[in-house]
Amino acid sequence: MERPPAIPKPAASVLILRDAPAGLEVFMVLRSPELNFSSGALVFPGGKVDPEDADPALAVRTTGRFGEAARAHRIAGVREAFEETGVLLALRADNMLAPEDGARIEARWRVAVHSGRVSFASFLEAEDLVADTAALCHCAHWITPENSERRFDVHFYLAALPPSQDGSHDGSESVDSLWIRPEAALRDAADGSRPIMFPTRAILSRLARSRNVQDALRRAAAEPVETVMTRIAATPAGRVLRIPRSAGYPMSELALDR
Repeated sequence: MERPPAIPKPAASVLILRDAPAGLEVFMVLRSPELNFSSGALVFPGGKVDPEDADPALAVRTTGRFGEAARAHRIAGVREAFEETGVLLALRADNMLAPEDGARIEARWRVAVHSGRVSFASFLEAEDLVADTAALCHCAHWITPENSERRFDVHFYLAALPPSQDGSHDGSESVDSLWIRPEAALRDAADGSRPIMFPTRAILSRLARSRNVQDALRRAAAEPVETVMTRIAATPAGRVLRIPRSAGYPMSELALDR
């Protein structure tokens, strides 16, 4: 008897962007080869939506107005960005976050929050911070195919790197990290020098159209987000991974048989 498809777990991923002399760059992390999902792949930081991300009490420590599910995804995105990269997308409850606060807060709280010793809500309260969920620009929505054993329902967001901050990998879930231009990441994926999964490549292909951070945010805010799920299709040249062209990605398929 055929098993029913696994229920996708809600997840969030954040593309942290900065302007560099050569153009737009995105922060990416190399996943540990010991993980069960996306092991060894170069990915955008992110992870599952935790039950606490949906806690109504956290709503008072967020910016913007969103429905419960959307707010939980955005809180997860801010939390995962802090845990996996050290980048804190947050504001002071009474003022802007001072540039010098970033390093101090990361050193004091990142490991504790990442390990679960301190809840994200408790961290925000202790530092009198609000998660800047309104700063996240929704740019993509992907669901893992039905035939996958592990499935995720992932919302992707763009966010500008806050002043005086920088990213770093956590050394456990991710073992390396880098700032990279989207087109360079796509070239590396195509020649096999960097392992990048199809959804990540497709999102990079859209991001590569932007000249700078503001252009990327403007484009994402103006473009509708279509939910996509990868499917395998047979072609005369062999099997391909494919998504609908209507989703608006410059890259809509990837050859499997090479």
